[in-house]
Amino acid sequence: MNVLELKDLTKKFGDFIAVDHISLNVREGEIFGLLGANGAGKSTTIHMISSLLRPTAGTIRILGRDIAKERRYAKTNLGIVPQDLAIYEDMTAYENVRFFAGLYGLRGSLLKERTEEALSFVGLADKAGSFPKNFSGGMKRRLNIACAIAHKPKLIIMDEPTVGIDPQSRNYILESVRKLNESGCTVIYTSHYMEEVEELCTRIVIVDHGKIIAEGTKEQLKAIITDVKDIRIETKSAAGEQTAERIRKLPGVRGAQSEEQTIRVQSEAAVDNLNRILKLLIDDGLEIRSVEEREPNLETVFLTLTGRNLRD
Repeated sequence: MNVLELKDLTKKFGDFIAVDHISLNVREGEIFGLLGANGAGKSTTIHMISSLLRPTAGTIRILGRDIAKERRYAKTNLGIVPQDLAIYEDMTAYENVRFFAGLYGLRGSLLKERTEEALSFVGLADKAGSFPKNFSGGMKRRLNIACAIAHKPKLIIMDEPTVGIDPQSRNYILESVRKLNESGCTVIYTSHYMEEVEELCTRIVIVDHGKIIAEGTKEQLKAIITDVKDIRIETKSAAGEQTAERIRKLPGVRGAQSEEQTIRVQSEAAVDNLNRILKLLIDDGLEIRSVEEREPNLETVFLTLTGRNLRD
């Protein structure tokens, strides 16, 4: 069964096409990864699914029902964990969850029960009477999740739920995503941390310039670029964008990024160009600390297909 169906979904802002005839299905029980660099159309797609934006064209169905015709039904079965925190600092954790759960029609003893369940699920039961303004970033993120799940939706969209938090809170949230999925929730997960997507997601879509450019399991996506090798070179000092641009012009190079003291190069596996790359760096006055060739991972797939980093 498809929990979510998008058909020819399109959004225009004047002459600019932000989402260009996207069609996809999210099946029941999946943790579905939705990836795209900033400006790729990912957030616009999420906003249309959550009814914050009206599509220019196309249809969105949740559990088989068109959300344009049955908006209340869609709202009841959808939970959103936004990238920007959606909590009230001057209300207690309990009051926050109770307020958002009440928006979905929960009342009385059921509202109280679901509020307590959600706080317990995210590990904040002992903070029910505390104010979020005194919480750490990770605790605020967990409260954000509690507000989205108290009404027990069938589909949950998690838009970068671990951004800007400590490793312990991050691991807690990742484990919470797994538990939600095991309890029967279908999850759409977006992140700029590729290792999270690779660890969690059962199927992945990559969006670029408003279009789907790749779709499949992580194994299927990696198979697209079996002819690509990922070279990581650590240097003593940072290389500039001009150095990366010169590397991109070398034979066999498909992409290159400079990130502080690390140069990432995606190159055709059949082309032996490592010596040329190293010579170029040395000619630029960079001291080489280490060189490593890696098997393709999800980040290599993304960089190869889009030619840019998720954080661009």
